[in-house]
Amino acid sequence: MTVIHTLAVENLTLGYGDHTVIDGLDLVVPAGRITAIVGANACGKSTLLRSMSRLLPPRAGQVLLDGKQVHRMPAKELARTLGLLPQSPIAPEGITVADLVGRGRNPHQRMFSRWSAADDEAVAAALDATSTAVLADRAVDELSGGQRQRVWIAMALAQQTDLLLLDEPTTFLDVSHQIEVLDLLTDLNRARGTTIVMVLHDLNLAARYADHLIALADGRVHAVGTPHEVLTEETVQAVFGLSSRVLEDPTSGRPMMLPIGRHNVVAPV
Repeated sequence: MTVIHTLAVENLTLGYGDHTVIDGLDLVVPAGRITAIVGANACGKSTLLRSMSRLLPPRAGQVLLDGKQVHRMPAKELARTLGLLPQSPIAPEGITVADLVGRGRNPHQRMFSRWSAADDEAVAAALDATSTAVLADRAVDELSGGQRQRVWIAMALAQQTDLLLLDEPTTFLDVSHQIEVLDLLTDLNRARGTTIVMVLHDLNLAARYADHLIALADGRVHAVGTPHEVLTEETVQAVFGLSSRVLEDPTSGRPMMLPIGRHNVVAPV
């Protein structure tokens, strides 16, 4: 059964070397919901996610999980509650799909403990959910980019955490597999109440699948709220510098953004 956890960022400042990427940021992740972080390239989306998962220490401020600073929590304790799929994960050379997905169970292993039936069930369920069971005996480095991405998602699912952070989970996937993965995450959220935070580049997919949007610009939160509150023509212009039209998606009823470029634009009558 999923436990509801609180995840918040307070006055967070992050950077690399002399360059500040996130500056004095505050936000609260809605528990038990799906949140999508959107914004232009280099606005700090991935940097924020890395710090929320303890990979990048803050220059100032803090990330709090149930009131505890994540950067002071033991790594294994944190990993039993919060899972991360980074943007460009690297698999050990020659490792098979089944072995890689099985590593998602590491946070649940105790010293001298044996692999259990529960571990087998978790791995099998993750492989089945991501349609990668047929790849179980294949070496990860032999797979296509899309297949590898689904295997990494399977490893994150096998970890069975109550909070799951994903940095561009649809990278390398064709459109059918993008929808499949986002449907899978929605199923996970609805069935288990898993809190999901993901970075997405596609604004329309973010608006369709997320309950909560965070739009970043210049290292700060520009807009936050429901898709209808955040995905507006004004926000798209301010965050992306792009003219657009925002309409109602006839399939989902959510907002849908149509970009306006310099060409192939029908002049108003």
